Amino acid sequence: MYVAVKGGEAAIANAHRLLADRRRGDRSVPALRLDQIVEQLALGVDRVMSEGSLYDRELAALAVVQARGDMIEAIFLVRAYRTTLPRFGYTNPVDTGAMQIERRVSATYKDLPGGQVLGPTFDYTHRLLDPELAAGAEVDTPAQRPAEAEAMPRVSAILAHEGLIEADGEMPLDHVPGDITREPLQFPMARDIRLQALSRGDEGFLLALGYSTQRGYARNHPFVGEVRIGEVELELDVPELPFAVPLGSIRATECQMVNQFKGSAKAPPQFTRGYGLVFGQSERKAMAMALCDRALRAGELGEDIVAAAQDEEFVISHSDNVQATGFVEHLKLPHYVDFQAELGLVRRMRAEYEARENEDKAAEEKREAAE
Repeated sequence: MYVAVKGGEAAIANAHRLLADRRRGDRSVPALRLDQIVEQLALGVDRVMSEGSLYDRELAALAVVQARGDMIEAIFLVRAYRTTLPRFGYTNPVDTGAMQIERRVSATYKDLPGGQVLGPTFDYTHRLLDPELAAGAEVDTPAQRPAEAEAMPRVSAILAHEGLIEADGEMPLDHVPGDITREPLQFPMARDIRLQALSRGDEGFLLALGYSTQRGYARNHPFVGEVRIGEVELELDVPELPFAVPLGSIRATECQMVNQFKGSAKAPPQFTRGYGLVFGQSERKAMAMALCDRALRAGELGEDIVAAAQDEEFVISHSDNVQATGFVEHLKLPHYVDFQAELGLVRRMRAEYEARENEDKAAEEKREAAE
């Protein structure tokens, strides 16, 4: 049982003041502004938005400051704020095929319609610390050219044209999307619910599971069919209007993994898909999500479930870093009664153990004396 702490209000208030002091740091150093965090720590802001399930850069930046850079605490703050917001409805399905591309790469085709667009990436950096950044050196203006009008169809569409990859699937018109933020999780899950959970799952946890599939645990030989980052438009159907109303655009990262599949009693030999979609620029998370999505489709595709990454309840139940943090950190709360009960039990068991040891020793000594 948990025991309420009494009379600690003053200590708690002092702890809050000390936290605020440490968060502010040296007063001679200028305080961080939210626009600085949004612009210069953008990838951290994107992670907080994605795993916090709320697309708002300024609020995510505020959470990062308030949490002193603790990303999971920041995600927790954003989720808590999200629960206070009204829900007006659901937007129409996002057409990522019409994305305004900022980055788009494929590991399966060198030459493809629209070409490879490297965009802003760490992929080709040398991972050497740059002292000039500390000195505040000026940054060169990037090269620019007019945007190409050529369409950028998904790589999966090229394979689908030859009938070599499973169909993308159609959502029934009467399907009501689930919402894991308002409805309790139930297993087994429909894939749309599972993808929601993966999209806001902890990046590190999903990365480890995705890595495990590449090391032979639920091996499925993935290829990055495509990673694309860019702006997608959101539209909302309004009953009073005969057309969808544009709400604006958001930046998103999409990944489609292409996986070998030798076929089963349920499906012919073909390539299969793993899918990832997250807020902002977060291709590592989108790739890990796609690897986990494909692994979790084992039952659907008639594959043996032999690895942790294929176990839906294990993956989804442990991927939520806010829930995991709450369960681990609740151990800091008073457990005095629990511990005293176990302490008494261990003392009693120890006394019984020592009594038996003494009895056995006495019996052994008596036996030796008789001999």
